[in-house]
Amino acid sequence: MVSHLFYYQLALLALIWLFVMLHLGWPTRRASPPPAPGTPLKPERKRSTEPTTFEGLTHKPHCVLCEHEAGETPPAPPRRPDPMPLTHRRPRTVDTSRHFCPHTACDYRGWLGLNNLRANGHPSGGPWRQFHCTACDGYFPEHHGTLFHGKQVAVELIVRVLACLAEGLGIRATARVFEVAPNTVLQWLGEAVDQLQAFAHYFLCEIHVRQLQVDELYAVLRAMKAGDLSEDEAIRRLSPSPHWVWTAMDPETK
Repeated sequence: MVSHLFYYQLALLALIWLFVMLHLGWPTRRASPPPAPGTPLKPERKRSTEPTTFEGLTHKPHCVLCEHEAGETPPAPPRRPDPMPLTHRRPRTVDTSRHFCPHTACDYRGWLGLNNLRANGHPSGGPWRQFHCTACDGYFPEHHGTLFHGKQVAVELIVRVLACLAEGLGIRATARVFEVAPNTVLQWLGEAVDQLQAFAHYFLCEIHVRQLQVDELYAVLRAMKAGDLSEDEAIRRLSPSPHWVWTAMDPETK
């Protein structure tokens, strides 16, 4: 029989062989390469808590009044001429301070109250006075540039016709009431529109209001003045019913 000592020696050799095999098969730790010099990290940017100022709009808003700033400088306004010296003649009884000379070659054209105008009576006994400009030696009637210039009819008739149109009465009906031609009523209406437009451009500017209300106004077509509509067609369209448009109105001053 084999002794127990032989088995103990055999087991000891097996353990030694197992330790040797494990030592040879175990992966050796390789030497790690030296660390590359790393780039320095940027410090984090701290957000400021202080409020920043407004730098302005990205695009400049459109403004008609501000267009002169970007373009060329506007021409200087014309110099106001000196008032005409008073004469030793009889004092003038007709007030001419609200009239001006309309002649284009006159230096006093468009200027009020400069003592350059003198009333010269009523030519041919007409209802309108004639004015004389002592600066350019020109003559013109006092109703020059108004709706009544160049018309032989009474002023009261034109005023009443326009008043009826403003109240909404049709052109043909107004012509029948005052016994005038419809084309004449239409012509007076177009001239009144030009007068009101010039008045609005001169007076209705730089208006500061505190409140606005929506209202309606009687209006007429503009196609006839542009040549897109004949007089007969304009009378036909305006006669059946009035035309109204919405508008913004200052309730305090109208």
